[in-house]
Amino acid sequence: MDYCFDKNWTTDNNNAALEGAEVERYISAVPSKRQLAAASKPFYAFVHFGMNTATGREWGSGKETVSQFDIEKINPAQWVTAIKASGATGIILTCKHHDGFCLWNTAATDFNVMNSKLKTDIVKLLSKECAAQGMDFGVYLSPWDMHDSRYGKSEYNDYFCEQLTELLTGYGKIFEVWFDGAKGRDAVDFEYDWERYYKLVRELQPDANIAICGPDIRWIGNEAGKTRNSEFSVVPSYLRDAEKTSEKSQHGEDEAGRLLKLDSKDEDLGSRSVLSKSADICWYPAEVDVSIRKGWFYSPKGNITVKSVRKLFNIYLTSVGNNCSLLLNIPPDKKGVIHKKEVKTLKRLGRMIASVTAEPVLTAQPGKLSKDEGFLDFDFKEKSRIKYAVISEDITQSQRVEVFELFIKKADGTFKPVYKGTNIGSKKIIKIGESCTGIRFIIRQSRSAPIIKEIGFYK
Repeated sequence: MDYCFDKNWTTDNNNAALEGAEVERYISAVPSKRQLAAASKPFYAFVHFGMNTATGREWGSGKETVSQFDIEKINPAQWVTAIKASGATGIILTCKHHDGFCLWNTAATDFNVMNSKLKTDIVKLLSKECAAQGMDFGVYLSPWDMHDSRYGKSEYNDYFCEQLTELLTGYGKIFEVWFDGAKGRDAVDFEYDWERYYKLVRELQPDANIAICGPDIRWIGNEAGKTRNSEFSVVPSYLRDAEKTSEKSQHGEDEAGRLLKLDSKDEDLGSRSVLSKSADICWYPAEVDVSIRKGWFYSPKGNITVKSVRKLFNIYLTSVGNNCSLLLNIPPDKKGVIHKKEVKTLKRLGRMIASVTAEPVLTAQPGKLSKDEGFLDFDFKEKSRIKYAVISEDITQSQRVEVFELFIKKADGTFKPVYKGTNIGSKKIIKIGESCTGIRFIIRQSRSAPIIKEIGFYK
């Protein structure tokens, strides 16, 4: 069968412009140093722990008292060990959720863990344990605060910045600062001073990425672990507008179900047709946030909802393996430990992730392709069953590939198509599951010459 291998990026480029001012504009959007560092560590964990753990709620009421945080012991070493076993490289802690209760020794409010039975700076314990076990540490600080009387007044921004300063100066290096736009329907109409918050992060932790209401990492748009078919990192700059993120975020405890579905109108964020209508574009990669169980905080009722290792692995393949980062929430229980069911699941997940690249058949670093490389052939020393192909672009030169295909080469020299995709970006993991003597990789459409950092085929 004729698969038209002569129709590729070096010839007709799928009827799209290969070069020119507009293409140069697209590929001028590249990651910052901090975004590049994040792309090299695309899987990390959320730890939701706090007042809601003690009260058994997802969202607080703002009327809680310190005495209701009745947790008497915690084991951060167990948290880090369990999470590290999954293959995750960092942990982001909910230092203050919407209820306003603070998990560190803050001078900004008495509503904090030091005045509870625990009398322990949880942020300090966890940040030290992360450092001891070679894990990155990040902080979540809820802009919405149900408890504090300053919320809704101009002085609240001062209060928030005081808290942010404490977290960014007293707990070592921070790899990510996580802000969300969640706000209750009855919350006071209040404008956060986002630019002031961002400036503070840049001054105190210049290497930290700011997500999700932030300029460095964007929200995927749902909490179900779903991604788009084409997940571009080069998108219109207006997507960085934190207030737009806030409008689409959760505005009530009962809205969690709504966030389990993608909004179809947002399916295309980075194609040429979208970028051509956007005067300003930027590098703004997506992060997938999803919980290992129903709900973000631990509840005994949620034990039966813990996702299977197969489900989690598929989320990994379609997030990390689809040009996104993955933020997997693992909430400790009231005893201060991660439940044994999650511990077992995380360990198995880590083994499955490691297995993807454990048995390489062939790896290569093609670099920038030339005009005689419309397709690349990779011949194996012997017939092999290929389970996965893993491809990465050199994203320091932007995201260029727009359409590509993989064909397996049979023993008789003929080819069989096994995959057709669009963008690649920082990483594309493709399931193949076929025996072959080689693989042909053909790029049909690209923004200027493709630059392939690495391609590998694994048993």
